[in-house]
Amino acid sequence: MNGSTAPSSPSSAAADLPAAVRTRLAREGGDPSPARVAAAVRAEGAALGDTEVLSLVRLLRADLAGAGPLDPLLSDPRITDILVNGPDRVWIDDGAGLRPAPGIRFADHASVRRLAQRLAAQAGRRLDNAAPWVDARLPGGARFHAVLPPVAPEGACLSLRLPRTTVFTLAELVSAGTVPPAGARLLRAIVTSRTAFLISGGTGSGKTTLLSALLSLAASAERMVLVEDSAELRPDHPHVVRLQARPPNIEGTGEVGLHDLVRQALRMRPDRLVVGEVRGPEAVTLLNALNTGHDGGCGTLHANAATDVPARVEALACAAGLGREAVHSQLAATRALVVHLARGPGGVRRVAEVCVLRRDATGTVHALPAVAFASDGTRTEHAALPELVTLTGPHWRDPPADPT
Repeated sequence: MNGSTAPSSPSSAAADLPAAVRTRLAREGGDPSPARVAAAVRAEGAALGDTEVLSLVRLLRADLAGAGPLDPLLSDPRITDILVNGPDRVWIDDGAGLRPAPGIRFADHASVRRLAQRLAAQAGRRLDNAAPWVDARLPGGARFHAVLPPVAPEGACLSLRLPRTTVFTLAELVSAGTVPPAGARLLRAIVTSRTAFLISGGTGSGKTTLLSALLSLAASAERMVLVEDSAELRPDHPHVVRLQARPPNIEGTGEVGLHDLVRQALRMRPDRLVVGEVRGPEAVTLLNALNTGHDGGCGTLHANAATDVPARVEALACAAGLGREAVHSQLAATRALVVHLARGPGGVRRVAEVCVLRRDATGTVHALPAVAFASDGTRTEHAALPELVTLTGPHWRDPPADPT
């Protein structure tokens, strides 16, 4: 016995090989081509067959240039959200609520951190100890957020909101249980009557999906201008113009906000002016857009209930510098309807109610329920129904004619 360390077993050496090759290739830079991977394997004193080298190439490309273990999830059109809380804690939402992603895990916390930093770099943003969080839009359109230690003491966490690659029709949303049949007739009437509307709901409730489906119902002769922070709306319509905000670069310059884009949109002869998701000061922009004299304007907004929408708009607009009285005056002038989405049993997204906006004697705007839909599709009409009928017409209340 000379006290020397025993050599690694073949199995442990094979397990360490991808990490060693990855480190070597990352140091050298460039694409992990089969020739470069084979050379790196030989440099590590190992020998692999052609099939094993190609398998290693796929693994390394995903790790060095792609999204690593997340690549299979990114290619699944059903998945809208990917959440990574740790190496073996990956969650997805594929329309049925959040659930663990089976068989998806990272090698270690360092792998999660490397992926987060690589995605941040793709978005032209910085993510390191000095800047331990990032909120950005990736080149492919996905919304990306990540935090590093010490902000996330248990390790790097990242979130991906994936853009829809397909547009659901209103009929498909009815089949999926998102929209009840009576609700579909009402929503179609809202679009046809060119009534302004806001779609509210919680995160992941399907606001963008529903708005895309409704915009697809607009008359083909209408020119639609979409103003978005991130290009998520994909209406099936022949005349769509997209304007997308631009965040500041790493030096903090070059930002193009939604307010600037709305001003540009007004010079582009829109028949419908659409402002995408409102999460901050752009609430003022949304109010301005809905009061420009262009009927049929719309947008989406986070809110726990339709009745919370006026307070939500007030909070966001006042934080942006607009006075409370001005907020309610502008909100009342929109004469917009509120379509609220909620999650039903089993995480199913569904249209829960439609409200009208009414201003009381004090000048405060309230969202008053006009129609509510139970999880079984049953419709309940409320006191504000006459105002809804005035805006949309009464025909949607009648059941479809029996073809027999």
